[in-house]
Amino acid sequence: MTDAGIGKEVGHRIKRLRLQKNLTQAALSSTTGLSLNAIKSLESGKGKLSTLISILRELHVLDNLNNFIPDIQISPLQQARLGKQRERASGKRIKTPKEDPSDW
Repeated sequence: MTDAGIGKEVGHRIKRLRLQKNLTQAALSSTTGLSLNAIKSLESGKGKLSTLISILRELHVLDNLNNFIPDIQISPLQQARLGKQRERASGKRIKTPKEDPSDW
């Protein structure tokens, strides 16, 4: 499935959940503080992550994210074996030639 297809499927599921809770887009907009266009955009598969989180919280299903992306626990022994935990990916380093200080 493509990224756009997944976005549309997530939007469709949000819409079904909203309708199951008997909420209009306008009512959901009012209770979440989001614009009506933000709700429509998410339901069409083009919304932002922050919009999704707000809507999931209002529909009382935010806890379901743990099923979606579970928190990975590492034992202290494994952590010691791994050493320092990576905080960012290493980028490509570009070596620039050093300039001769006598060249003015």
